[in-house]
Amino acid sequence: MEYIYAAMILHSAEKDINEENVKSIIEAAGIEADDARIKALIAALEDVDIDEAMETTAMAAAAPAAAPVAEAADEPEEEEEEEEEEAAEEAAAAGLGALFG
Repeated sequence: MEYIYAAMILHSAEKDINEENVKSIIEAAGIEADDARIKALIAALEDVDIDEAMETTAMAAAAPAAAPVAEAADEPEEEEEEEEEEAAEEAAAAGLGALFG
């Protein structure tokens, strides 16, 4: 996950997402950089629109916040909301997974 975070930091800073920059961030965090993982990340991100992937993930994560809150006495709706939140979290994770391919 650290490698994706490094790529997101570089993207946010409008810096090139390349092997040297990712490695610098990883090492600055005190983590031993794995060159093979860095190369795989760079290759996976080659055709990915990071802005679009982040926007899609943000929208999926925001969906549960927009849902109405059920009253505590209304347990069936509460369970339904929990299921919806879990589905939204899975969708958000899938959006982040798009960063890999």
